Amino acid sequence: MTAIEFHYKLISLEPDLNRFAYKLTADREDARDLVQETFLKALKYCGSYVYESNFAAWTYTIMKNTFINNYRRSVKQNMFNNKTDDDFSKFFGIASEAFHPDSEYSAKELEKSIDALQDNFKLPFKMHYAGFKYQEIAEALDLRLCTIKSRIFQARKQLRDQVSR
Repeated sequence: MTAIEFHYKLISLEPDLNRFAYKLTADREDARDLVQETFLKALKYCGSYVYESNFAAWTYTIMKNTFINNYRRSVKQNMFNNKTDDDFSKFFGIASEAFHPDSEYSAKELEKSIDALQDNFKLPFKMHYAGFKYQEIAEALDLRLCTIKSRIFQARKQLRDQVSR
């Protein structure tokens, strides 16, 4: 397929891509942005398109994956930008009343409790809380994945026990 044919096929899909993007985003401007991003990625990765395969399906897959990645990125960004005391209670699975201003534990006291953990629990826990995935932590610390999961679980358990006292 020549570059001109590729561009023609891509542009001919624009109305259908706009409708699909609107179904995903439920917002006209976001849908337009998603279509543009899909076009850019399709042009960037045109070499990976297998000739005589379903061009529309290939393009829709790019759009769907772009939407999913953007959604995950926004959720992750919101999660790490909105650290409040209430997030601590959600993370540790304890009642939010525990962080009421009259509460025995404040965020600073919780930080002290985290710092008081043994190093083999503290480092994986802090990395996980900072947003690293279990596999990334395991590779960084050169430990098995099951060991990392266990240590993070134990750290949470120890912190819950300290907070509930």
